[in-house]
Amino acid sequence: MEPRFLELSEAARQDCADRIGLAKLAKMAFDGRDLRSIWQDLIGRVLDGSANAGEALDLSLIAQLLGDKQTGLAMQYQVLLEHRLFRSPCASAHAHLRVLALAAATDMGSNTPIEFLLEESGIELMMLYVIPEAELPVPLPDHDVAIVIASDSEDCREALRKIEAAAPGWPRPLLNPPKLVGNLDRDKLHRILRGIEGLDIPATVAVTREQVLQAAKSKDVLTTIASELAFPLIVRPRGSHAGVGLAKIDNGAGLQRYLDGRDEQELFVSRFVDYSSEDGLFRKYRVVFVEGKPYACHMAVADHWDIWYLNAGMSASAEKRLEEETFMRTFDIGFGRRHRTALAGVAERIALDYFIIDCAENRDGSLLIFEADNTAVVHNMDPPAIFPYKAPQMRKIFDAFVAMLERRAAQARERAA
Repeated sequence: MEPRFLELSEAARQDCADRIGLAKLAKMAFDGRDLRSIWQDLIGRVLDGSANAGEALDLSLIAQLLGDKQTGLAMQYQVLLEHRLFRSPCASAHAHLRVLALAAATDMGSNTPIEFLLEESGIELMMLYVIPEAELPVPLPDHDVAIVIASDSEDCREALRKIEAAAPGWPRPLLNPPKLVGNLDRDKLHRILRGIEGLDIPATVAVTREQVLQAAKSKDVLTTIASELAFPLIVRPRGSHAGVGLAKIDNGAGLQRYLDGRDEQELFVSRFVDYSSEDGLFRKYRVVFVEGKPYACHMAVADHWDIWYLNAGMSASAEKRLEEETFMRTFDIGFGRRHRTALAGVAERIALDYFIIDCAENRDGSLLIFEADNTAVVHNMDPPAIFPYKAPQMRKIFDAFVAMLERRAAQARERAA
């Protein structure tokens, strides 16, 4: 085992260590603030022994935000060996609800960024990291409602297993139960959602590098992997996120070039769907579900199929922003109504208290699902001068999330009375 970079003081072993947290640090980075000055201050405190566990964990986040994921995860590992319970900033000195978020020891994109949802709520947010090296604390930290924020990714599996084992005896409401989070994996999701009226979701199939190599030599191999597979197809490394390694492959030669440039042994393949509109542009939507009700989160418009909000040029185009604003303002009578049956089916089948889908509309009017997860970022960081319509919509989502937590806690208190 590597030597520990931090020997915690007694103060650092307090029951719940305070931290700056992801929401505030990410906002600083989003606004272009140089995080290196904060880094220098915190690293100095680590070196002189005055840092607490929360400050040390903030360091691991800063490292990741600065692009050094490896260092950030190494720091996180060392901190969590010593301390696993943290408190994020609360907007009120007298919190009316205590939420316990159950996280895994993973990168900052693989736990639900719940701080964004609760930043201005007056709810106390505690985060308990569930790690392979330690069991859940007995007794659990006192709380009113708990929610699993670990994702379905491979490095979260042990955390989900431990939470699932403890779930039957959990003393408070437990939202987003781990057995349901596990269903969001790409090669499970299409099976769960298959057959919903008005919905299209390509089968995502896990394959070995050898299978893909054979498909590069003969396209007939594709149908032996899955009957619907044919060129062009989508390929990505298994376990990848945020478009890392994602590619559209048009033929066997392209597939061979893709393999030549990567060394992963396990990949996902799926059929490519041309979801461009009649004007040739691609439109990708993010929809948030809170207790089964869908809410518009954002919309991106681009001239390329592989869209992420940050690569769609939304801030540079008033025309695109007007389209997104219309999507948000008319969601309940527009997009949400058009796909009411499909969205209701998604909510019922996935059955999580809180989750997100990224989707599009096919030319035949069906809802095309790309992925569903519980960790996509839902935030209110965009500058209001450019996106004045976003804050009210984000507030709807945040208010719905808070109301869900309050309702579940109140119901538990009523049953206990």
